[in-house]
Formats: sequence, structure tokens, C-alpha cells
Amino acid sequence: MSRAFLVVLDSVGAGGAPDAREFGDQGANTLGHIAQECAAGRADTGRSGKLHLPVLDGLGLGAAVKLASGMDAPGLGAEPAGLWGAAEEVSRGKDTPSGHWELAGVPVPWDWSYFPLTEPAFPAELVAEVCRLAGTEGILGNCHASGMPVIARFCAEHRRTGWPICYTSADSVFQIAAHEEWFGLDRLLALCEGIAPMLHAMKVGRVIARPFIGTCDDFRRTANRHDFAIAPPAPTLLDWVAGAGRATHAIGKIGDIFSMRGVGKLWKGKSDADLFEHLVRLGAEAELGSLTFANFVEFDSLYGHPRDVAGYARHLEWFDAALPRFLATLGPGDLAIFTADHGNDPTWTGTDHTRERVPVLGFGVGAKPLGLRGFVDVGASVAAHLGVVAQGPGRPFL
Repeated sequence: MSRAFLVVLDSVGAGGAPDAREFGDQGANTLGHIAQECAAGRADTGRSGKLHLPVLDGLGLGAAVKLASGMDAPGLGAEPAGLWGAAEEVSRGKDTPSGHWELAGVPVPWDWSYFPLTEPAFPAELVAEVCRLAGTEGILGNCHASGMPVIARFCAEHRRTGWPICYTSADSVFQIAAHEEWFGLDRLLALCEGIAPMLHAMKVGRVIARPFIGTCDDFRRTANRHDFAIAPPAPTLLDWVAGAGRATHAIGKIGDIFSMRGVGKLWKGKSDADLFEHLVRLGAEAELGSLTFANFVEFDSLYGHPRDVAGYARHLEWFDAALPRFLATLGPGDLAIFTADHGNDPTWTGTDHTRERVPVLGFGVGAKPLGLRGFVDVGASVAAHLGVVAQGPGRPFL
């Protein structure tokens, strides 16, 4: 009995989304633009030269970028030896839950709610409920912002007042930053969990706890982030596999994104490097017939949002160099699929996700072009590989 590993490289888009203009993202291309910046010598911090991804490119990454966007990405042009293609999303969002749910076979049937680009950004009744749950007289922030700058802006006042720092972005999200000691980690998590039902009823996709430590002159966010996501609207790939009596493993944010539905065992870590060790171990140990679903978030969180092109390139090259350790654990009949949930072009304007097609690469089934497909086809294909009945609209490409 074979196994399946579905690995999401968070935000590693390939451009070319046909509806990118509607999101203000026409021309965005995460992989393509990183490759161009590397080739031009503008991403040489901690690395140098063209983007070097021989393992992923050997599977078909360069071909997938060309298929998705028409771009010949410098340094990526190997003859594909794996399953390769690209996928596009139909859900009306470019956020983490939409992308992951649709990859797992369930498009989002509603329009997400977003907060206006104003100060204050949040309705008075929401602010009042946050204050009631937090036991404070007010909140800080109440605006659109990026995480590190908003903490820097309000850190001193947060320490003085004890008020939580609340902010949003172009995604359907409500984020609360607080110091693990001054405010308390348990208190922050309880606040986010308590306010989540109100936000979910508003069709805001996630409430995110953003704890940090240190001084206002030298602070850092910790690995204790927690996402309280709205539950998927229908059974997903994880439910299909678990319902068939198979083992399911979730690595990283997958448990949060799917509200633990269909998750048998959850494996977390402080970094993508920690999560990769879980992936390697499960490659060696996961049960026959099992599904392992992994998310590697630091492409997005550490390099996409801060618009760090060199850092993004370094992380891609780290992952590619580590990948043979995982692939060596796979046995005959096992399938590994590598894809993404959206884009986050570090050369783009602003600090938010970008609407893009994503690459779909596979190891274990030989060289096979799959063309342009839908996100839902990924989940349907994993289910077909495992011999599990898919309950969504996807068409298997295996």
C-alpha cells in the first residue's frame, strides 16, 4: 500500500493567474522575479549567482513557471524528470485558508470579509469585545499594518498600558500582537480563541496570535504563533483519508488551517528546519496508506511579506539542497507532491500576498506533464493515489 506526501511551500507562486488584475497583481511572479533578480546580481546577500534549485528544477520547476506565466526563469530550465504542471485557484481570495482548502479539494463558497483601509479599521463592537475579553480599556493599532513595523510603532505604549496591538492586512485576517511576559502568552492565546467566533461569523478567515519577546529596542516574534481559522465548509482531503481508516499526519500550520479536522497527529517546530526534520522522519516512518500534509511557512512569513528577495532565494536553495534527504526515504509506490497556496512576490509593491498560479511537482510517478489544472485536482489526485474516494469536484491527474 502506497503513501502520499503533500508539501506546500507557502507563497511560492509562479505568476500568470488569469484574474490577477482583479487583485491588483497583474504581472506578479514570485519564482520568476526572484530568479531574475538573482541572475542580475541583485540578490547576492548570503548567496550569489543565478537561482540554484537543481532538485526542484529537475522535477520540472522551470517548466512549470513557463507554463504558468510564459516566463523563462533564469537558472531554471531543466528537462522535467518528474510530474510537473501548474494550478490556478477559483476561490475569491489569495490567502492561506483558501489556498490550502482548495488544494485539499474544497473551494471556498463565500466571499471573505476584509477590513477597510482606514484608521480606525475595526468596528466599535469588535473593539469593545476585544477589550472585554482582554480586560483592558482599549486596544492599540486598529489599522492595516505589517507585523514587525506595527510592533515597533506601538511597543512602548503596549508595555505602558498593557493593551493588545490589533491589526489587519489585505487578507481576511485579524491579528493580535502581545509580549509573552508583559501581556502573557496564555492570556494572548485565550483572547484570540475567545474573539475568533465573532470574527468567523463575520467571515473573517483567521485570528492570529502574534507573540513577541525582548525589549522595544530589540524584540523578536516567537514560534508560539497560533492561527484560529474558520473551519472548512466541507470535508477535505484530510477527512477523506481519515474517514477511510488511514493515518494522517500534519506538519506545521496544517492543524491550524484545517481546525484539526481530519488530523491524526500534528507535528510542529520553531522553524522550517525543524519541520523538515519531521518530514524526513515521517518519510521513513509514516504508515502504509497514510497521508502526510506539510506547510513550510517561512518562505511567506520571513521573506515574502518583508520583501526580502535574497532571503527568499536563500530559503529556496536551502530547501532544494535538503530535499534529497527526504526523497531518499520514499519507497516504491510513494508519491510526493510539492506545490504552493498563493504567491508573495518579494519584488512586488506592498507587503501582501499576490494572486498567482502555483507550480505542481511530483516525485514517484516518473516524468509526466499534467498541464494547467485546478487547485482541487491536487487533492483529488492524492486521494486517487491512496485509493480513497474523493468527495470534491477535482479531477485526478494520476
